[in-house]
Amino acid sequence: MRDIADLSAELLEWYDANAREMPWRTAPHARKNGVMPDPYHIWMSEIMLQQTTVAAVKEYFLKFTRLWPTVQDLANAADEDVMAAWAGLGYYARARNLLKCARVVVADHGGTFPNDHAALLKLPGIGPYTAAAVSSIAFDQAQAVLDGNVERVMSRLYRVDTPLPAAKPELMDLASALTPDLRPGDYAQAVMDLGATICTPKSPACGICPWMKHCDGRKAGDQADYPKKTPKKPKPTRHGIAYVGQREDGAFLLERRPEKGLLGGMLGWPGAEWGDVAQEAPPADTNWTPLNEDVRHTFTHFHLILQIRVAQLPMDCPGLFIAKQDFSPSDLPTVMRKCFNLAKTYMSH
Repeated sequence: MRDIADLSAELLEWYDANAREMPWRTAPHARKNGVMPDPYHIWMSEIMLQQTTVAAVKEYFLKFTRLWPTVQDLANAADEDVMAAWAGLGYYARARNLLKCARVVVADHGGTFPNDHAALLKLPGIGPYTAAAVSSIAFDQAQAVLDGNVERVMSRLYRVDTPLPAAKPELMDLASALTPDLRPGDYAQAVMDLGATICTPKSPACGICPWMKHCDGRKAGDQADYPKKTPKKPKPTRHGIAYVGQREDGAFLLERRPEKGLLGGMLGWPGAEWGDVAQEAPPADTNWTPLNEDVRHTFTHFHLILQIRVAQLPMDCPGLFIAKQDFSPSDLPTVMRKCFNLAKTYMSH
């Protein structure tokens, strides 16, 4: 029979010695001495970490907190500046919600993140997981966090046969039962670290796991088979055309995508909607040269194949032009940057 208090204490002892260092995290020894994390940093990191690795997020977090050190600074930022800084991190609705949330925190909460879980849930872009993470990590409240790492740990520890995503409520109950009243913020980070560094998807390092003797999966020898997952449907493939046009003075023709939808609010190359067949929709009546290579990119729900057309445009061509000296490929989302990298090879000849 497991003693829940013992499990929590053993994990916290492991975390005190093995906590990962992250720019938004307050080390366990500092928290014990009364140093609490900045809720703004915890909130921002959690939004960035949604469906994104820690390694990818660190650079963006440091850039954002350098550009906008406080939530007031972010709330006052221009939308296009924030979207450009976010470029390459993906899932762009997160960036739009980041701005919306910062502005609500400033307008309705005096620039201070509420320490009430229910109030956090009402903020734009904050769902149950993020509210729990901010409540526990920033405010030391006993709220259970359930990300992919924690799901994996719980499913192996208790050998949960229900496949994901149907298992989520069961896994949440198990995670909640283990969350201690003492140091819940450190515990939340500890269980996520355990999943990220030891209880990994493949070849878990069970021999050094602090919960080794408690784990039902390890006792049965089938820990790597968990969590069980419902088979995913194959991703469809969509097709499109990207038109990379450059004016005689070097300026590039771009468009800003609609606020709602994929890559919403981001700059990109003009083109028709992506679908089963690539649709021609040249933004200017000129001679567009097709390239021999395509750009391939995978989104969460589909694969994309983009044909590339390039053209030299006249000075009187209408549209949104970005001067050559102001154009930065790094401000484009990844798929659009791929298009530019392919097109510039041709345009430089």
